[in-house]
Amino acid sequence: GLAGSVATLLHDAVMNPAEVVKQRLQMFNSPHTSVLGCVRTVHRTEGFGAFYRSYTTQLTMNVPFQAIHFITYELLQEHLNPQRLYNPGSHIVAGAVAGAAAAAATTPLDVCKTLLNTQENTALSSLNIRGHLSGMANAFSTVYQLGGLPGFFKGVQARVIYQMPSTAIAWSVYEFFKYFLTKHVVEKKP
Repeated sequence: GLAGSVATLLHDAVMNPAEVVKQRLQMFNSPHTSVLGCVRTVHRTEGFGAFYRSYTTQLTMNVPFQAIHFITYELLQEHLNPQRLYNPGSHIVAGAVAGAAAAAATTPLDVCKTLLNTQENTALSSLNIRGHLSGMANAFSTVYQLGGLPGFFKGVQARVIYQMPSTAIAWSVYEFFKYFLTKHVVEKKP
């Protein structure tokens, strides 16, 4: 658990700035045309902290995502593959469903993270918010003001569709190598 927590802290510390840049480049009418240009502009106009405005939200999203993901996968494996044999079909199905459940459950946090990363001018201007939105509580309040409860689930279908093959592939590759390496070690024993 401690190793997983530290890994998530370090992973998100590295990936959060990359996510900020990616999302700003993906915005409709983005003023940015390149990764390096985006990094320079954000740093010059908003400071280094702009790359970490959503860090706590990212961590708050990733911890439950991983918990839901692993618990769901293990529960499904208990039902689909109780003998825990190498079974690519059960690994793919359980991985896809686990990813879908985790993605759907954490979409509200992802919506808030995206708002913090992009600082969408149109959205913020519509609420007369000047300056930069910061913090998870402000993001939650802003999302609710903009779209009510349904606003927290914008893009849920796309997020689920994105995660399903990703987690299905990850689990099936993990299970394959676990099987392959275990079988290989067993065959080498005298």
